[in-house]
Amino acid sequence: MAVDERGVRKAPEAEPKSTGLGLMKGLGVTLKHALRPSITQQYPQEKPDLPPRTRGVIALKEANCTVCYKCSRECPDWCIYIDAHKETHEPASGGKGRSMKVLDRFAIDYALCMYCGICVEVCPFDALFWSPEFEYAEYDIVELTHEKEKLEEWTYTVLPPPFIEDGAEVPAEVTTEAPDTAGLAAAYAAAPSAGPAPAAAPPAGAPVAVGAPAGAAAAPAEAAAAGSAAPPVPATAPAEHAEVALDQETFERVLAELLEQGIDRRVAEGRARRAAMVAARTKAEGGS
Repeated sequence: MAVDERGVRKAPEAEPKSTGLGLMKGLGVTLKHALRPSITQQYPQEKPDLPPRTRGVIALKEANCTVCYKCSRECPDWCIYIDAHKETHEPASGGKGRSMKVLDRFAIDYALCMYCGICVEVCPFDALFWSPEFEYAEYDIVELTHEKEKLEEWTYTVLPPPFIEDGAEVPAEVTTEAPDTAGLAAAYAAAPSAGPAPAAAPPAGAPVAVGAPAGAAAAPAEAAAAGSAAPPVPATAPAEHAEVALDQETFERVLAELLEQGIDRRVAEGRARRAAMVAARTKAEGGS
């Protein structure tokens, strides 16, 4: 390494490199990409095929929500707003009334949401899901707060979970041993049935009635026991939730109207399915 008059070391002068090799490499990369077919998607005419785990928007399944407030407490941005009230329902078979929470409002402010997914992970009853829907931009920031009706519509755009990759280890299923009901039933059948308690022997020296029937002494005791026992109250069966099928006529009509408006087919099918379910339930309640 050379040293100048001031004692400062100088780096050795590098030999000039040929620019031809670098130019050929750059032109080769350009040519390779120029010969590839175009993969540009003409959005919005062509919708992107997003993976199932895309964090587009958070959807709510209101039927699974128990108003536990866990999602709103764990949210780091405090962008989830929940309002509810309590109602007391009388039990079907008598007893103490049951108090339950009824959801009045569930809204998410997407102007504050940072899409961390904590609310989806902590929900204990699978009421929140990730949907790949992303077309919900607004001109006013206030309109980015979406209520539960809008979140319910996005539920129909949730994609099923992806399949396990080839070569991945399938987790072993944890099986619990079921109780031996057959053995318990056999043991219960073999056990002697509990009969009436034997009558107490009369004390020594007590007079014994001659000629009285054998069951005469036990009859008053049985009558007293029967009179003290209250008559059983018939239990009324709880009302079952009637399952209804989709109203196919309403589904096809709403789907055709939404497709004519230029709405995406996935979103249109979700809205049409919801309208058909509401129409079917209305007909079922009116018929009953």
